[in-house]
Amino acid sequence: MTDQDCAAREQQFEAVECQHGGYWRHDFIDHAYLYNLYFPPERFFKQLISQIHELVLNYPVAQNVLAGLVGTLINQPPERIVVGNGAAELIKIVSGHLAKKLIIPVPSFNEYANAAPPENVIEFALDAPSFQLDVDKFAAEAIRCQVDVAVVVSPNNPTSLLVPKADLIRLLDKLAAHDCMLIVDESFIDFARDRDEETLEGDIIKYSNLAIFKSMSKAYGICGLRIGYMLTANAQFAVQVRQGLHIWNLNGFAETFLVHAPEYQEEFLASCDQVRADRDQFYLDLCDIGGLMVYRPDANYIFCRLPDHAPSGSKVARKLFVEHNIYIKHCQGKTMPESDRYIRIASRTQAENRIVTEALGAIVNSKTIS
Repeated sequence: MTDQDCAAREQQFEAVECQHGGYWRHDFIDHAYLYNLYFPPERFFKQLISQIHELVLNYPVAQNVLAGLVGTLINQPPERIVVGNGAAELIKIVSGHLAKKLIIPVPSFNEYANAAPPENVIEFALDAPSFQLDVDKFAAEAIRCQVDVAVVVSPNNPTSLLVPKADLIRLLDKLAAHDCMLIVDESFIDFARDRDEETLEGDIIKYSNLAIFKSMSKAYGICGLRIGYMLTANAQFAVQVRQGLHIWNLNGFAETFLVHAPEYQEEFLASCDQVRADRDQFYLDLCDIGGLMVYRPDANYIFCRLPDHAPSGSKVARKLFVEHNIYIKHCQGKTMPESDRYIRIASRTQAENRIVTEALGAIVNSKTIS
């Protein structure tokens, strides 16, 4: 690679780091964004094409119909469901407008804190190196700070670690007496080994202080359609969130996906099985890199601590992009100790995972650090 080519790649890397999407336009291998590569099936795209004129020329349905469509998919009554333009829209409503004081473990998905006024956010530091959530300490801090909304992302982003269901139920019980809603973000739960045993969806009616948030972009591989939902048995909370929505907050393409999604359930479950298989092999391969601490993942991405002799996370990410056309996420700037030592790598196909493993191993154990 010439100096000119290298400089152009460096410039492209810096531009991509400032973006929040549109990666497909840049022709690199995306090990940063976290979505299911094996879904939706091709026949869904054919359905969209066959209806393209109607979808572009007509108004989509509104919230009551959307809630019914999601309810059919997840076997829940529509009155418990609020459908958002991605989970991000719902997060903005709750963090930015409803929560008086919010607590969230860190590191975690930044948007819950970013969407809230800074003075309204309490960050609860997860202890390194385990980054496991101690729900008893978390509850005690939430009660001490008199928060009205607590957030737990499970599996967590970037750590890919699940909070056991039994722990979340204990947390719900502790917070219930203090008028505190618990939001459990289950956007990656479909990739967990025991998904049906770990999700709280089946327990929603038991806890009036529980709301489950889910971005459908991740498991269903539909990032561009922007669909997320909230599930809660707290009717008052659901009404408050609905009041923050626009009348037509989803477009016809998203509506069409929800209409047909139940038809694809068998393919969806098979796709999640394939994601788990790829992810588990990726984990084993990464464990072979000397000095790399690899956290056993529950989601479709893997959290790693780089050895002290290796370049920083940001340098590793830059080198992978410039020299190998691979983009990963580094954790520098995350609220965590030694954030520059950590990286997060999305699992893709087994062939692509082998390529990034080989490149990462060469960089980590290189004698020259630039």
